[in-house]
Amino acid sequence: MNNKTLLLTFLLIFGILQSGYTPPDEGMFPLSEIHKIDLKKAGLKIDQNEIYNPNGTSLVDALVNVGGCTGSFVSNQGLIITNHHCAFGAVQQASTPEKDYLTKGLVARSYGEEIEAKGLTCRITESYEDVSDLILGPVAQVTDPATRLKLINNAMKNIAAEAEQKDPSIKAEVSEMFIGKTYVLFRYKTILDVRLVYVPNRQVGEFGGETDNWVWPRHTGDFSFMRAYVGKDGKPAKYSKENVPYTPKKFLKVNPNGTEEEDFVFILGYPGRTFRHRPAGFIENQQKFVLPYVSNLYDFQNATMEAAGKNSKETEIKLATRIKRNANVMKNYRGKLQGLKGIDLIGQKKQEDAALAEFINNNVEEKAKYGTLMNDIDNLYKLINGDAQRDLWLGQIYSSTSLLSVSRTINNFKEALNAQRPANKQSFFDQNISQVKQALAGTYASFDVDVDRTIFKKMLTDAAAFSPYQKINAVTKVASKGSNTEAVIDQYIKNTFGITKLKDQDYVMNILLKSPKALNAYNDGLLLFERDIQQQITAIKPEKDAREGQLNKLMGDYVRIKEKFLKKDFIPDANSTLRLTYGYVRGYSPADATYMKPYTTIKGILEKGAKGLPEFGYPETIKTLWTAKDFGPFAKKDLNDVPVSFLYNMDTTGGNSGSPIMNAKGELIGVNFDRAYGATINDYSWNESYSRSIGVDIRYVLFVATKVDKADFLVKEMGLKL
Repeated sequence: MNNKTLLLTFLLIFGILQSGYTPPDEGMFPLSEIHKIDLKKAGLKIDQNEIYNPNGTSLVDALVNVGGCTGSFVSNQGLIITNHHCAFGAVQQASTPEKDYLTKGLVARSYGEEIEAKGLTCRITESYEDVSDLILGPVAQVTDPATRLKLINNAMKNIAAEAEQKDPSIKAEVSEMFIGKTYVLFRYKTILDVRLVYVPNRQVGEFGGETDNWVWPRHTGDFSFMRAYVGKDGKPAKYSKENVPYTPKKFLKVNPNGTEEEDFVFILGYPGRTFRHRPAGFIENQQKFVLPYVSNLYDFQNATMEAAGKNSKETEIKLATRIKRNANVMKNYRGKLQGLKGIDLIGQKKQEDAALAEFINNNVEEKAKYGTLMNDIDNLYKLINGDAQRDLWLGQIYSSTSLLSVSRTINNFKEALNAQRPANKQSFFDQNISQVKQALAGTYASFDVDVDRTIFKKMLTDAAAFSPYQKINAVTKVASKGSNTEAVIDQYIKNTFGITKLKDQDYVMNILLKSPKALNAYNDGLLLFERDIQQQITAIKPEKDAREGQLNKLMGDYVRIKEKFLKKDFIPDANSTLRLTYGYVRGYSPADATYMKPYTTIKGILEKGAKGLPEFGYPETIKTLWTAKDFGPFAKKDLNDVPVSFLYNMDTTGGNSGSPIMNAKGELIGVNFDRAYGATINDYSWNESYSRSIGVDIRYVLFVATKVDKADFLVKEMGLKL
């Protein structure tokens, strides 16, 4: 760090202290909590109501949830900016070996050239309302955990259905902000027609691949542009060439000048899930079971799929999205494992829980109410952890083996069909066949028979080794047919996959699903195996429901008494609802004698490219422009280069991908896409010292768009005069 940086940091910190501002310990603030924080003292230069105004238009009206990511409108013609990896699945579905948008990118210079983003919708938050009393009031005297949870879930569904009945133009959801404690009704507008406008070359959008994923320094141009469309009447409508661009209530102004180190910044977005208000037993379950099992399984799956992709470009494209998602989760989970062990979070949580138990036991009134709370939590997690292998296997089997997912869809449809009266079967079949085929088409889109066969063998082999207390009945039935488990499993898979016609998509769609008679006439080993799995899931459901109900009540009590003990109100864990987080553009020191600067540049792209690794390939145009110092207006003067990515100490997690990064004036200056490796633990514990998020700098977005891909039409649409 140079003297200028040290002085700047010192002055900023001194200024903050003088102003009385104290940075938050953490914070993914719901809309309902924004008024409790003083963003002006933190550095905001606009009125706080301009961020969220329940009685008028504000910045939150420019936000969308798109395919599980966040995006933001940047023009009055429905143009959305988000991440490259958020568009990845839709780009993969649109790609063929002849039109490989996944590799080469897409630049649609007119509305007519824009491509349907299959599978993506946009969800816009319209309003929210606390409904905790409506949900918890009727169950206050209910003691049976499973019954209590069922009543809560039914109340959540009924309240949402009632809201939709009152206003058919919206989609309503009740979200659990604190388990068993706080519930909020959200009203959303859902846009059904989303199209791809501009997706950069994969060497830009995925530069560094999995080598650089969750790593700083980072040089990925992780951005893309989409457009929202509606019917001519302005209402949401399914994809049609007759649809017109959506006019949002609000769109963000783009500031092409970017940021400086220590600038105030904030993010609005839809963060997925965090688990910060959980006891030691939950963290132990994650560290000992969930994280290692899933990461190891995905590692095996990806090795299998990557090997298959080397034999065929078509197979490579077909499996690309699944590989990318797996790799992202795998590296994230391994980062979490490293982080959990590094700070000994289990040990910390045990100390916190012990202190809480002491507080309860030393207070007569609290002991009467919560005296058994901590023991009840510990005993419940012992039961949950005791079944962890079985439950994790059952939770992964359908996503692991595509033909079992196909089998489940067919078995469920067949069962529902046969539950109808004979006179109603044909009409039921006709009403539902389109939806069934659509679900199956989604599964077959990433199906490869050799991959399925290999992964299925691993799943059976793993389950065969489980203890008798966690056995998978369907696997036990197979493995018990001989003394050599491996040989028995091999023969079973050979026979089953050899006979089944489910591996033939054309047969399934056009013959098996031709009529109720054809559907009922077909059966095979995979359908029977899947039925055995479902029977076991059904058999253990009452016990699992009882545990979930007990956990719901215990976690509600846990948060209530912990807030009382610590004399503070907690910020609810992330749950895919709209949140705000804020902080500063700032580097950090992840290890002794190491300081990570907050900006990377194009120079770093060339340096990584010199290693000769395929993931560090880049378009030759970038090198040509850099060598000529042809940066246009996008260079950062003190770097004499174009900034590519930057760091900030905001509180983000999955779902914040694509979130707009805004400056003190509420102008877009970047797009959030990742965290540093040490910050993968954010889902369980946030700390300013190691929690850094990563965004793509708007200057690099505009540099690539205008000087590399000649997509100047976007600059014009966003109202920029460069």
